[in-house]
Amino acid sequence: MGELGGKEVIRVEEDAEAEVRIWKYVFGFVEMAVVKCAIELKIADVIEAHGQPITLSELSTALGCSSYLLHRIMRFLVCQKIFQEKCTSNGTKGYAPTSISRLLMRHGERSMAALVLLESSPVMLAPWHYLSACVRQNDRPAFEAAHGKDIWSYAAEHPAHSELINDAMACDARAGINFDLPHVVSVAPESNGVKHVGGDMFAAVPKANTAFLKWVLHDWGDEEQVVIKEDEDHKFKDVGLMLDMVMLAHTANGQERTKEEWGSILTKAGFSRFTVKPIDAAVQSVIIAYP
Repeated sequence: MGELGGKEVIRVEEDAEAEVRIWKYVFGFVEMAVVKCAIELKIADVIEAHGQPITLSELSTALGCSSYLLHRIMRFLVCQKIFQEKCTSNGTKGYAPTSISRLLMRHGERSMAALVLLESSPVMLAPWHYLSACVRQNDRPAFEAAHGKDIWSYAAEHPAHSELINDAMACDARAGINFDLPHVVSVAPESNGVKHVGGDMFAAVPKANTAFLKWVLHDWGDEEQVVIKEDEDHKFKDVGLMLDMVMLAHTANGQERTKEEWGSILTKAGFSRFTVKPIDAAVQSVIIAYP
């Protein structure tokens, strides 16, 4: 009887934990929406620029918004550890930046704000409502079902959305050739040592000793051509799998691939060997393929 009672207790605890997880799925959009709100208000930029813990009153004045509503936003963001509460010089409660908040600054080093704004835009959210139909019918990509055309054609016809993509995918190279679609390079900012060239990589590419493709190959299927970490305990595995779902929702044939899948593709493409080098403290890896 005692053993049965113990199993019953475990079942009740598991059921309670399951319900909590379902509630998180129900309101899973909230984190993205509030983080987007923080980026648009430039909360991280103001707090960082203040140089010391900032009070709610000071923050609301700097942002020009309601202190009551801002308090609720900040309470949520502190709970998510995006900001932290610290005492100001006079002992009152204030807000201070964190490593996470610095990634949400509009123009900060290694900023990911533009990527959040892209993925939380109405255009990019709409295809998720067509995901089940895409999987069931297996004939029309989710993005095309939502917008009537693929993501690249849509971006070419909608400059505002194209700008969102450009900002989110901006290359941080400082020398060489920036090769991209004509409508992309036409608005690319000038940079010393970088030459902008428009074209189609499936037709021809400029001559170079080395080609560096960033956030590109996972957009395409095997015929056209971020490594998923298969280790169950790898801290970035869930992010890799989420990126694979993003590719399913936003592209026709794009996907994240395992090391073995990349090996098969590169071998078929004629490369003799390749290595995969993880980037420290990053989701991405660098794949180096040799002729």
